[in-house]
Formats: sequence, C-alpha cells, structure tokens
Amino acid sequence: MKKIVILISGRGTNMEAVARACVREDWPARVAAVISNRPDAAGLAFATANGIETKVVDHREFESREAFDQILARTIDSFEPDLVVLAGFMRVLTNAFVEHYAGRMINVHPSLLPCFPGLKTHQQALDAGVQIHGASVHFVTPTLDHGPIVAQAAVPVMAGDNAAALANRVLAVEHVIYPRAVRWFVEGRLAIDGERVVLTPPEPQWLFADIAGEGV
Repeated sequence: MKKIVILISGRGTNMEAVARACVREDWPARVAAVISNRPDAAGLAFATANGIETKVVDHREFESREAFDQILARTIDSFEPDLVVLAGFMRVLTNAFVEHYAGRMINVHPSLLPCFPGLKTHQQALDAGVQIHGASVHFVTPTLDHGPIVAQAAVPVMAGDNAAALANRVLAVEHVIYPRAVRWFVEGRLAIDGERVVLTPPEPQWLFADIAGEGV
C-alpha cells in the first residue's frame, strides 16, 4: 500500500479529486496526509472531515525559503510517502527540496506546457490568441513548471472568454487527469526516460474536452 502526501495552499479541489478517486477506485494507496503552508487553507477542512491527517507549516514563520523547505521536508518525510502531490501549492521550492523528491513528486499546471509557465496562465493564453488551452501533469524538476509530462488535457478557447471562464474550464479537466496520473504512479506504471514519461501498459495520456469540459 503506497502512501501519498498532498500539499495545498488554498481550496484544494485537486486534492479532493485525488482523495475521492483513491477511495472510489480502490487504489493500492492511501492519502496519508494533507499539508498546507497556510493555516486558513480551505482544503484542510475537507481532509479532516474525511479522516486524513493534516499539518500546517506556515511559511511566514521562517526567515528564508531554505529554512521553510527543510522543515516542510521533515514534516513530509515523517509520513514516509511514496509520492508527493502538489495541488495548488503556491510556493517556489528550492532545488535541494525538489532533488530530495526527484522522481516522486508531481504537479498539475494550468497550461499545455511548455507554453505559459508561471502565473496568470489563462490570461497569457488569451493574450496570445491561442485556440486551445489546457493543463499538464508533470514530474517536478528544479526548473519552474518544467519536467517530464505525465498527462495533458486540452480545452477550447471560446469567443468571449475571460480568464475566469477559461480557468473554470481548465480546472474541470485537471480534476480528471490529475487523479488518473496519480493512479498510474501508485500502480507502478510510470517510468521516466529522459524528458519523456513512459506509461506501461500504454493508454492515452491526453484528454480532449468538449465545450462542457467533458472528455471526448
């Protein structure tokens, strides 16, 4: 039985999607803990209500990013996780922290990487005039919003979209591909080959969504 630790900073809707899928689909894993850098993160209430242990490591109590990451890593490691899942964890992590979890930490980013890294991805997409936007699940590397891609989902950009409308459409498909990617990991089906992720046995690592945000 593999153990998953999920890091959040806010609502934690992707954390909810992963935790619910783990139970519903009877994965060979369990969510051992949800950890937040913000004591007021709304997602902590969901975790507690569902019997998942929670911890808070408040980044505001530390003088440096390195000091915060050291205590965060110590807290994570106390649960002996096989996988660390970043689910809206709004902190830039130090290289030492990322390297400590190399090959066992994944993130979901709201764009079709390598396009639009960083913040305000939906406005970036609108400003660029792209017709397709989306989300990517990737292994975390020291380069921000970079790393071998596990899965991607594409959504249409509609006439009249603003950043909020596009964000909602993308979030709906994040809730589909992120649990799927985590399940592949805990089932031992993912391998990193250079910059590529190999899924065995193969199945589609992409999702094309219709206007309603449902896969087609």
